[in-house]
Amino acid sequence: MKKSFKIKLLGALALLLFALTGCSNVAVLNPQGPVARDQYHLIVWSLIMMSLILAVVLIIFIYVLVRFGRKNSKAHDPNDTGNLKLEMVWILIPVLICIALAVPTIKVLWGLENPPEAAAKAPDSLSGKTLTIDVTSVQWKWLFRYPEQNIETVNYVVIPEGVPVKFRLHAYDAMNAFWVPELGGQQYTMTDMPMQLWLQADKAGRYEGRSSNFSGRGFAHMNFQVLAKNSGDFDHWVSNIKENKPTLTMDKYKELLKPSTVEPTEFSSYPKEIEKNLNKAQMEQQEKGEPVEQRHWMDNHHHGDKEENHEEMDHGDMDMSGHENGHDGEEGGHDQ
Repeated sequence: MKKSFKIKLLGALALLLFALTGCSNVAVLNPQGPVARDQYHLIVWSLIMMSLILAVVLIIFIYVLVRFGRKNSKAHDPNDTGNLKLEMVWILIPVLICIALAVPTIKVLWGLENPPEAAAKAPDSLSGKTLTIDVTSVQWKWLFRYPEQNIETVNYVVIPEGVPVKFRLHAYDAMNAFWVPELGGQQYTMTDMPMQLWLQADKAGRYEGRSSNFSGRGFAHMNFQVLAKNSGDFDHWVSNIKENKPTLTMDKYKELLKPSTVEPTEFSSYPKEIEKNLNKAQMEQQEKGEPVEQRHWMDNHHHGDKEENHEEMDHGDMDMSGHENGHDGEEGGHDQ
């Protein structure tokens, strides 16, 4: 019996050791932007606090077993009450733990409401500017709309490195969750309730995005790519989309809104009608000729006040010097 228990214990420890040595491959523990880095530090701080608490509790537990065990039970009075010192300790310590966890958590969460500072490597022409992208979750795909550039992509998004990007999140049908683990935490997408998320990539590269909220049989295929490029490559990509890709028509847009899985694609322009971000129920009302009521609480929320203080970056503002360095292949054929 004891031998079997030891084998099980060794097996559990081996699995734990394997998990710990593989942590470097976990995307959420590999921050590639200021938002993800702040959240990573918060995770590490929380783990340190929990480890310290666990260690202290185990030490006290072992001490009590040894000091007041069966052999020394006479030294312990289970009816001992009115020990003011002990009562102060077990009240004060949990309060201090809560403060130690709450202060950095509130600080990080409050900071996430503002755009991160542009990276030092970002061009001077982009200093203090941001890029806005509208994201719509549809079963089982992601639609990305660039209001300033007037283009749209499906299941992949391209952003300039070192530039804060504001993702305005919407849902057409089922509630979902937008998540790029290496760039930041998740944010929900909901019908008739716009949300927003600030992200920024430190350097050019490819980052995996995914849905983190189960939404039906096609959920496993609801992934997307985030491609970060320098400003010259981003400008070249936008120009290529405008010159070589088809226009998104309303009929094609309605086809994309049907539950399905599709390959990554892009469109050189889109009808202004889709900027209303109507959900499924509202679209059905509109097709029946019924009045459609929309909520734009986010526009009047404090986020909107901050938005006015950060000039939006458009395609014309970016460096058009066109430094081509072979990054076009990163799209996996999207713009070829």
